[in-house]
Amino acid sequence: MNYFSYFTEIEEAFVRRRRKHLHLGTLDWALMSAWKEMGIPLHVVLRGIETAFDSYDAKPRKRSVKTLMYCQEEVEAQYAEWLESQVGASEREGDEVAEVKANEQVVIEDDARLPFPRAAIVEHLSQARVSLQSIYDERMGRDAFRDALGRAISRLRELETDFKRAVRPDAERLEDYLTNLEKMLDEALITSFSTTELTEARAAALEQLEPYRNRMEKEVFKQTYENLLFKLLRERRALPRLSLFYL
Repeated sequence: MNYFSYFTEIEEAFVRRRRKHLHLGTLDWALMSAWKEMGIPLHVVLRGIETAFDSYDAKPRKRSVKTLMYCQEEVEAQYAEWLESQVGASEREGDEVAEVKANEQVVIEDDARLPFPRAAIVEHLSQARVSLQSIYDERMGRDAFRDALGRAISRLRELETDFKRAVRPDAERLEDYLTNLEKMLDEALITSFSTTELTEARAAALEQLEPYRNRMEKEVFKQTYENLLFKLLRERRALPRLSLFYL
């Protein structure tokens, strides 16, 4: 990854979740530099930011989040968990036969706890990355959607590598990563359509749901409508689903 991408990706994620543009200050940049020097992978930092804001949104405070320092504790907690999941990975790649066999036994035991075989999950991540790359390559010029595609491709590559080599793979944590990636892509996806296209898509979604409106609670109907709308928009852009539920 380009050196500066580490910082710009973090800044973009923070600004997006804060929902108000705010240039990061000197202390924030110092914190990001410290994370990079510690070797905290980008996707781990981003998960920490998402988790910190999820907690904030669940119980909104009177004061808004103004600094990246708000996410520090969660980022470093996520990093500690990530390090634990990587323990023994280097031995798996080592030359000592005994160590390899011992670690292989651990891998077998941990893989048995996964909802799908490790190879199938890695293949799912690889196929999703390739599909996003194809969409990225076909789009001309630069816009918010193409930029989001580029970020997602980079993050999927990291997740694929991590999950492939992790001695204690965590499918639940991976699913959280993928859910956050899908949210980012959906936010950018909607900007890639014209007003006319969005109006047509909304009308199509409402038409499909209208027969069921009176049978559904208002909030349920609203959420179902949003889900269907994004389903239609994803199909028009051939955007793959990243969640493991679609494996």
